[in-house]
Amino acid sequence: MDIKAPDLGVDSAEVSEIMVEVGDVIAKDDNIILLESDKASVEVPSSAAGKVTKISVAIGDQVSEGMVLIELESAEDSVESDNSAADDNQEASDTKAAAKSEAKAEPAETESKSSESSAKPASNAGKATTHALPDLGVDEAQVSEIMVSVGDIVTADQSILLIESDKASVEVPAPVAGKIEKILVETGDMVANGQDFIVIVSDAADEDESTSDSSEPKHSAPAKSEEKAAAKTTAEPKQAEKSTTPNTVVSKQAGKLTEAQVNEKLVDVYAGPAVRKLARQLGVDITQVNGSALNDRILKEDLFAHVKESLTTQKAAPVSSSTISSGLPKLPDMSNTEIWGETDTQDLSRLQKVSIPQLNYNTLLPQVTQFDLSDITETEKLRSELKGSMKAEGIGFTILAFVVKATAHALTQHPRFNSHLSDDNTQVILRKSVNMGIAVATDDGLIVPVIKNVQDKGLKQIAIEIGELAVKARDKKLSTKDLQGASFTISSQGNLGGTAFTPLVNWPQVGILGVSEASMQPRWNAKTQSFEPRLMLPLSLSYDHRVINGADAAVFTRYITTLLADPRHILI
Repeated sequence: MDIKAPDLGVDSAEVSEIMVEVGDVIAKDDNIILLESDKASVEVPSSAAGKVTKISVAIGDQVSEGMVLIELESAEDSVESDNSAADDNQEASDTKAAAKSEAKAEPAETESKSSESSAKPASNAGKATTHALPDLGVDEAQVSEIMVSVGDIVTADQSILLIESDKASVEVPAPVAGKIEKILVETGDMVANGQDFIVIVSDAADEDESTSDSSEPKHSAPAKSEEKAAAKTTAEPKQAEKSTTPNTVVSKQAGKLTEAQVNEKLVDVYAGPAVRKLARQLGVDITQVNGSALNDRILKEDLFAHVKESLTTQKAAPVSSSTISSGLPKLPDMSNTEIWGETDTQDLSRLQKVSIPQLNYNTLLPQVTQFDLSDITETEKLRSELKGSMKAEGIGFTILAFVVKATAHALTQHPRFNSHLSDDNTQVILRKSVNMGIAVATDDGLIVPVIKNVQDKGLKQIAIEIGELAVKARDKKLSTKDLQGASFTISSQGNLGGTAFTPLVNWPQVGILGVSEASMQPRWNAKTQSFEPRLMLPLSLSYDHRVINGADAAVFTRYITTLLADPRHILI
């Protein structure tokens, strides 16, 4: 009888290890083959008991559902065969050898059987599929909350995982509808783009798949010693695909190891291609990972355990590195209450903690702040006339919409403020679109969502997007795309008070505009020869002096004040 590959949850997988030989007598559910894909390692059990008469695959082959793996002689047939051959051991040995030869000489027969079996109707049951995390927009993020349990029924796009990145909490939706079979991450885990995080049995029925076109001639399995040699030979060319990160790590730890010795260590590691790929993605030195499977084979679970252990032992590293990079000395010993009095400690929010390294960049930027006042009396009159109809549509129409529109127009006329300085400090990278970051205060700290292509949007659309992003920020519903790509930032203190402040440039941007509370001030009117009450808006422009000089900053800021003083300039 033919023992075929079951539903693998993927289109195809690679044969990593063959666990039986021709002539072996196996029981039902004995593992016969190890398959590796980009998603998982799977040990395939035999669906029947009997004697192995033929192995139809070899190490390195790609197999798919329904493909013949081995051929068995059933237990009953095996007994009859053994009785008839009891007086002729040599003939049995010759038969065994002939079976190997036949397997090597008849690839077409195997291909035909594989094609026939794959043409059979597929099961209507849902597939159990492992799903990977989408692009998080950051190198890594922490699992903050798992919103589902094993056995739950979910719909497509239902939020199932909450992760906290450097800038926001992001809810990860279910990629498909179905039943949760397994959750591959835990609360507190650090996860990366493309990492497997959940297994879902899809509601969708299996489709009829045919592998006749992709089937290749199969060969009988080599002997145990030959298998190990073949596995090592197969692994060697794959080392060229590796990034330099694992090699670098090994070199640092081994000290005197040469590159050849490092590569030799990596080849000797017993791990399948999927596990090695995951190790490269995680930046893990796989030679330092202890395998838990048979013969010390490394599983994905071993990689995750290694990473988790490393994070646990280095839990305080991010805080200490931030302190060191700031250049500040350690706090004095405050245990003496007679000198310092009573003290208490409060934990920073995660958002505040991860913001510290970004804020420390400002110590490396030569920042200057330019201050100016804009007469927005006429603009405020226009806003007051329009805000009633806007409010009826559920739109909050604040002066910030005018500031965003005016600043975006000014950036198109002064593109150097909408740029980045190259790493080698020899070029300015000019942005062709204006993606405006809008600083929003939340209970956890300041967060900066982004309005894209502001130069093409009107005041109404800008006001709508400001309101939507502010709500999402406070409700922790911002996606990673909402936080990426800013070319310039505006930080408005609204009616919180104050006359001016010095906002910090958000590297790699080169400028940020601070907006303080508007107030009525007397302004001299040369025509009437008298002072008049005018509504004045304080503006504070901080800029990177490596890219922007003081004269240009003054011209740019004054240009914005001119645009805000007469709304017609913005609307033309």
